[in-house]
Amino acid sequence: MSEYDYLVIGGGSGGVATARRAAEYGARVLLIEGGRLGGTCVNVGCVPKKVMWYAGGIAQTLADAPGYGFTVGQTSFDWATLKHSRDAYIDRLNGIYANMLEKAGVSLVRGFARFVDGRTVEVNGQHYSAEHIVIATGGRPSVPEIPGAVLGITSDGFFTLDHLPARVAVVGGGYIAVELAGVLNALGSKVTMLVRGEQLLRPFDAMVREELMTQMKDDGVNILTSTQARSVKRTQSGALRVECDQLDLEVDTLIWAIGREANTDRLDLANAGITAEAGGVIVTDPFQNTSTSGIYAIGDITGRAELTPVAIAAGRKLAARLFKGEADARLDYDNIPTVTFSHPPIGTIGLTEDEARKQHKTVSVYTTRFTGMYNAMTEHKPKTAMKLVCAGAEERVVGCHIIGEGADEMLQGFAVAIKMGATKADFDSTVAIHPTSAEELVTMR
Repeated sequence: MSEYDYLVIGGGSGGVATARRAAEYGARVLLIEGGRLGGTCVNVGCVPKKVMWYAGGIAQTLADAPGYGFTVGQTSFDWATLKHSRDAYIDRLNGIYANMLEKAGVSLVRGFARFVDGRTVEVNGQHYSAEHIVIATGGRPSVPEIPGAVLGITSDGFFTLDHLPARVAVVGGGYIAVELAGVLNALGSKVTMLVRGEQLLRPFDAMVREELMTQMKDDGVNILTSTQARSVKRTQSGALRVECDQLDLEVDTLIWAIGREANTDRLDLANAGITAEAGGVIVTDPFQNTSTSGIYAIGDITGRAELTPVAIAAGRKLAARLFKGEADARLDYDNIPTVTFSHPPIGTIGLTEDEARKQHKTVSVYTTRFTGMYNAMTEHKPKTAMKLVCAGAEERVVGCHIIGEGADEMLQGFAVAIKMGATKADFDSTVAIHPTSAEELVTMR
């Protein structure tokens, strides 16, 4: 049996981050990964998704060019070329992750771990033990249990598509669904979204939900609400017939984007005294401790703020607590900024207006909606909308919600201010940068 100070199960962003940081603090670290290093984010999530989002943006820029006096000749788009370049980029990142682990002195074992007991795991017939074990196995897309569901693909399958499908159905109304639908629509697919409820992005502030639905419809996405797929069949022509509550839909590709579940079912958690909750989630306390002493969990499997930077930050804090002597080190899960790479993008942090009114006696809200300067010259005129949610007599900013061009980049700086407790007066006292969309956040009345 091989013994280590720290055993990390999962080589995604969170696992790699906590392993490297623990090794930096002097721990003997083993990382176990059965798939590609980098996890969901690098391989079938954030990184390749944003490459595709950029491609959709370029398509829109070409359409906008005549408004600025450019005569654009006949253009064409080759999905295979983009896929080849994107996949080569991801391969390079896989190599970079492996090099980072090697330089940090982290040992790497390829395979899938299962618990033997609370201090030992087995991989490929070999046993490894450590005083501290962290589970960072991430999640996977869910597929509904309906007839013919296997004929569809998930977001993982989206990144293996070798051509741009002409007709696509995207099932779901969350951030993955709107991102994939937006990319495919921008690149030329005829896209229909099947949404079980009445809204897209249900947990988000009502302003950005409504604005996104309006703009996606204006851009040509067919959004069917209160609709569920009941079965899927292959037609004689090779197409897919999706049978829904109210209609049948024929498409070339069906994408399930109905949620994700934790990759914990193969770990034999019971051998370590841990019981997973619904969806495979492992409950942790604020310090990432599980119910078994010496075993921790970080990232998507904890069911909290399922974002790559959150897993990284939590993993680094855990390493500092265990191996640097920082007994109080833990991630603060309040006011975590996030961006949805829809078309247009959304940036949000803090409480929605509805949440703020439930938590605070006094709430003031400031909003604005306008056509950004870039689109003043184009036929395509999506709106930018912003909302500041403030609480108390001092009007502390407890929520900031933006949809529109540049929302993804402008939120980071404002997130720092909000995390520090900025008030509306602090925003108002900041000189605006003109002409920008971001200046609206410090000039709203």
